[in-house]
Amino acid sequence: MTAPIPRDIPDLPAIPGPPLLLPAPVPATAVVAPVRRPRAAVFRLATAALAAGGVALELLLSTPAHGLSYFSVQADVLLAVVMFLSARRAWRGRRPLPSAVTGAALLYVLTAALVYHLLLAHTTPPFSMTGATTPPERWHAQWAALQILHTVIPAAALLDWLLLTPAARLHLRQTASWLVYPLAYLAFSLTRAAFLPPSHPARYLYPFLDAAAHGYRSTLANALLLGLAIYALSVLLVALDHTRPTPVRHRC
Repeated sequence: MTAPIPRDIPDLPAIPGPPLLLPAPVPATAVVAPVRRPRAAVFRLATAALAAGGVALELLLSTPAHGLSYFSVQADVLLAVVMFLSARRAWRGRRPLPSAVTGAALLYVLTAALVYHLLLAHTTPPFSMTGATTPPERWHAQWAALQILHTVIPAAALLDWLLLTPAARLHLRQTASWLVYPLAYLAFSLTRAAFLPPSHPARYLYPFLDAAAHGYRSTLANALLLGLAIYALSVLLVALDHTRPTPVRHRC
């Protein structure tokens, strides 16, 4: 018969403090194989190329300084960069971009699309990047640029979020930081107008931010209402992100 195992072994010295875990030199990819998503990469690369093409067309119809001054154009530039980087990461199987960055890009292009279709597309004179006072004819360059920037690209970004992005990545704490850029754009728009002569045809880029026509009090009130709407939209995106189903996890 074997002797019973003692409960205590008094000869072993006590370990001082918790055990120290040394950093492992083996990368995580050696333990978990990266999952490439070629379909998501191709879709995002096509979206980035289309956004870049829409911005380039707008700049050709206008001037770089004038075209890049619009919120919608800047939002599409940001989305093109985010989609291109996301396509590279999806193709190589790397971790996706932070949700704070992708969520901000989605919020800004959706804001530009809603402002255009709800506030600007039916005004007189209508919204025009080139300062024209007549609506652009259908199937012409200006009309095509407006549709790409305010309809096609936001729809593609929304589809990517719904069908190719895992759910529950956005958080309510990110919504306040997303408002920094719209506030900075408001300051940029009013400062830009202050340095342009009153006779400049495109002194104010958006009619609801026209301080010469409405005064600064009404302009700031319009900006406040728009800012509250943007914040409500960001909260809605976060809520939908935590209630929508996660796309099927496969190599897409």
